[in-house]
Amino acid sequence: MSSLASLSLPVFPAAAIARLIAATGPSECIAGIARHLDTDFRRWPQFDKSPRAACHSPEGVIELMPVSDGVHYSFKYVNGHPKNQRHGLPTVLAFGVLAEVATGLPCLLAELTLLTALRTAAMSAFAAQHLARPDSRRLALIGNGAQSEFQALAFHRLLGIREFHLHDSDPAATAKLQRNLARLGLSSRAFASTAEAVRGCDIVTTITADKTNATILTPAMIEPGMHLNAVGGDCPGKTELDARILAACGQVFVEYAPQTRSEGELQQMPADFPAHEFWQVVNGSHPGRRTAEEVTIFDSVGFALEDFSALRWLQETAAGQGEILGLLPQLADPRDLFGYLPPSASLVRAA
Repeated sequence: MSSLASLSLPVFPAAAIARLIAATGPSECIAGIARHLDTDFRRWPQFDKSPRAACHSPEGVIELMPVSDGVHYSFKYVNGHPKNQRHGLPTVLAFGVLAEVATGLPCLLAELTLLTALRTAAMSAFAAQHLARPDSRRLALIGNGAQSEFQALAFHRLLGIREFHLHDSDPAATAKLQRNLARLGLSSRAFASTAEAVRGCDIVTTITADKTNATILTPAMIEPGMHLNAVGGDCPGKTELDARILAACGQVFVEYAPQTRSEGELQQMPADFPAHEFWQVVNGSHPGRRTAEEVTIFDSVGFALEDFSALRWLQETAAGQGEILGLLPQLADPRDLFGYLPPSASLVRAA
């Protein structure tokens, strides 16, 4: 049980998260988060789950993502505003809280923009470990924005991918990604079109930002044995795959079906279109990929359990670190909240 001292909350602002990632190494951070993902997806039925609460506008979306395993509770506040780049702002900003269920006291508060990129990349590669062909060596990254480097690192670390094909509608984004991958010792090739970039690839990750029903991949681009990691379509009205790909592919896997059917690529399909929740593959109740030739799809929209895993990783990795913030009132008598107010003559008004 938490003590009064625990009311001083460890806080991890963006600079602290960046220092932790740099000191640990981004690849090692991704591997650590992936280990927590594996543990948590194996115990999926233990979690109290719900689709995220979302506030949509023409400019973007603001979301709240809660989940609990009965011992800890977490939530993430996150936005997605593709036009923010025009104002010099990130497309995605996030922060989150991990709390203990027994008392309701927060354990830590953390900026989650960087951790969201890490956990999204870790989830993509973790899913591919179970769904892609074991001999996969070449990955196409379609969409070369803020999360693309993390995706490349995750697939390199967890699957040994060494060949990266790149395409973005903005050549400057691809140039940025190539520079950063070269710094990491990873080779890449830029292509003028999506069709050219995906040709001959074992895995294709689409991670575009525009909030629109786009058709990034068409049936003519799909080759036998591909694994498609559809990440960018993550809210109503935002998709990346031609619906005919889903209809023709071998199997579609999702995180949490009640959320994905309204937010992911599945929003294009009938309500009874078959999809399998990925946790069933992790715990062995579903075989996952059945043949080397079938096309598999991970229709990833991002689920609160993944942020829970990332926050638990942060709590474990950064124990004793973080800035201490007196966010909560420390009461000598828990019943006397009014007594927490500082003495002031204005508190007492004449009758």
